[in-house]
Formats: sequence, C-alpha cells, structure tokens
Amino acid sequence: MKPFTVRLRFHGDLNIFLGSKASGEAVIERQLTEKTSIKDVIESCGIPHPEVDMILVDEQSVDFDHTLTNDAKVEVFSVENHGTDRAEKRLQTIGSSMFIADGHLGGLTRNLRLLGFDVGYDQYADDRQLLEIMVRENRALLTRDRRLLMHAIVQHGYYPRSQNPHEQTIEVIRRFGLSELIAPFTRCLRCNAPLEEVAKGDIIEKLQPLTQIYYDQFRRCPNCEQIYWPGSHFSKLQKRIEEIRARVRGTP
Repeated sequence: MKPFTVRLRFHGDLNIFLGSKASGEAVIERQLTEKTSIKDVIESCGIPHPEVDMILVDEQSVDFDHTLTNDAKVEVFSVENHGTDRAEKRLQTIGSSMFIADGHLGGLTRNLRLLGFDVGYDQYADDRQLLEIMVRENRALLTRDRRLLMHAIVQHGYYPRSQNPHEQTIEVIRRFGLSELIAPFTRCLRCNAPLEEVAKGDIIEKLQPLTQIYYDQFRRCPNCEQIYWPGSHFSKLQKRIEEIRARVRGTP
C-alpha cells in the first residue's frame, strides 16, 4: 500500500517516555507502509498503553485497536492531564485499589500497605509471575519497567515517575484517586493480609515485658501472626501518613 505519515502529539507528562525532560507537548512523526493499530504506533514511541487515557485521530475519539491506513493527526492524552473537555472513550480506570508491584518497588509497597491498600509483592517474582497474578487477581500493575507495562494483557497499570518511595506513593494515590480510601494501620506490612484486633490476654506471652506493661491495644495478622501496636514508632508513621495526605490534597 502507499506509504503514509502519522503525526502524533503527546500531552501531559507523556514526554518523559520520549527521552525529553521538557514540560508540555511533544510531537513525533511516523512513516508507515502498512495498516497499523494506533496502540502499536504509540508504543513504538516508547509510551506504555496503560499511561494513555484518550486518543483522538483527526479529532475523533478512538480505542487502542483503531487501525491507521492513511495520513493522520493523532492527539494522545495522559491520565493526569487530558488537555481537553471531551469525555468520551476514556481508556483507563481511575479507581483501581488492588495492585501488584514489581521487585524494585518494595518501599512503595510498604507505604501503600501502611495506608491500607492491597498490594501484592514478591521481591523475587519474575515478569511471567507478576503478569499471572495481575490477571488472576484483577490487579493494576505498578512497575518502572516500561516494557513490562507494554504487555498486551496489561489492562491497568502505572509507571512511577519518581524513584523515591514517598513520592511514588503520592503519585499512585493521585493517579488512581485513592485519597478517600486511605485506612492506615489496617493491613500487614509483611504479607498484605488485613489485620484483626486481638485481646492482650491472647498474645501476652509473645510480648516483651515493657510492651506488656505500657500497651493495651493490639492487632494481629491472621496470616503471618505478626503483632502490631502503637509503640514508639507510631508517631513517626502517623506523621508520614499526614504528610502524604497533605501532599495529595496539594497542601504545602
């Protein structure tokens, strides 16, 4: 077929996947010689499809499976910055609250669990295992491996921009609209299971002598049996949680 040109303009912060540190829009042209899905063209530019919330081809909203056959102007919008008031054909789910994180995101995983979110994590899981868990348990994938995020079976996911776990946590809460679902100290930081209240008398033999004297409220993980109480570290964790909430709200 006759060669044709596709001109893609990327909005929001999608330019970080293009090797550009500049803010604002970025434009790429692709010369094609055969029918090609818009998803394949976008990902050939280095942008994982879970990062794309809306696509306009010649001003018409399309899905990822839309096929390009002629010259076209394409507008690609991120989740955080749509850049348009049009509301049709949003491609991403905002409210996912169950996640699977890759082995490099241990700090993010701990923070999200501290806030009460269900995050599957195995430091030694390979890509195949991560994707299997993601599909089987209907989780959104969190990874800084863009190639992993590009797998066709990935429906929902996110590439944390920062390498700092604190900043990553704020990003994920904003990306998936989770601020109203924060429930601190309700999930095991070790194994992810929901915690259960437990009577002091039922666990007293497992407590250190000073803990037996000074603390009365306890929670226990029904899976790994880790015991939690508001000890000396509690105020530090509370401060971290309040800082995260303030950042999500945009409070200085």
